[in-house]
Amino acid sequence: MPLTLSDLQQQLPPIPDEDLLSEIQEAVAGWQRSIIVLDDDPTGTQTVHDVPVLTEWTTEVITQELAAATPVFYILTNSRSLPTQQAKALATTIGKNLKEASRQTGREYLVISRSDSTLRGHYPGEVDALLESLDQTEVLRIIIPAFFEGGRYTVHDTHYVQEGDTLIPAGETPFAQDASFGYTASDLKAWVEEKTQGTVKASDVVSYSIDCLRTQPADDITRELQTLPEASTCIVNAAARYDLEKFALGLLRSQRSVLCRTAASFVAVVAGLPSRPLLEAPEVVSDLPAGGLTVVGSYVPKSTTQLHHLLEHGPARGI
Repeated sequence: MPLTLSDLQQQLPPIPDEDLLSEIQEAVAGWQRSIIVLDDDPTGTQTVHDVPVLTEWTTEVITQELAAATPVFYILTNSRSLPTQQAKALATTIGKNLKEASRQTGREYLVISRSDSTLRGHYPGEVDALLESLDQTEVLRIIIPAFFEGGRYTVHDTHYVQEGDTLIPAGETPFAQDASFGYTASDLKAWVEEKTQGTVKASDVVSYSIDCLRTQPADDITRELQTLPEASTCIVNAAARYDLEKFALGLLRSQRSVLCRTAASFVAVVAGLPSRPLLEAPEVVSDLPAGGLTVVGSYVPKSTTQLHHLLEHGPARGI
């Protein structure tokens, strides 16, 4: 019998009636670090607003943002479009420039390697290259692929892709058959072992369950994060924004140096950005006598379906 999102939600502890946003914002202010998001695909900014997006990564440009104490900014690497060796070389360059910019400004940072919610991307290659160039190979590595806006949930360590109300294990979807980034495991612990070719064993991966996130105080998560061994890999289950908020609050309070490999949802949460409604047509399309270009850059069946829906039901406006 197919697993549905509504059935799964009923099996989980209820979401506590508390608003953690103000506490996260207070923790971000006290952390006094810039959150730097290296985005491997141009779609990564879809969950944030009023945030700078850099399309170059020279030491000078990064230094300007750190010197201004910019709370969060993106660097659009588009590395998912590159072969593995080029992606690793790019990560090395950015890491060296970021390290030098931090030295010049005295500003510390949290790096988020923003990647795909369906587990496609240069993992662990570009993460390892980035950490090596930053001289941070011993930091904690955190993996959070949940992306609720796109129907991606992680429950009991299994990552799911939503189709209608049905949840399909990620390893059974067309995304897992990607010619460049294919995989078989849906359990994230097993996925880490698969992608690292056994360098990191599934049994060594730390997991934060939804039960833990919804029933334990954030300070408990903080204390555990502070005691995890160096170079550990940690996965975070999440089926609602609250789950990410609780983990983010514990992480920020821990003051621990980490590198996060996440999908888009976590960035806004850990940066303390409030959510806002989707853009309305007048905010996107103007009456100016100028053309526009829409690029459909993915070749999986879902993108084709979305494109057909847009062309059939959207305001064509001369497309």
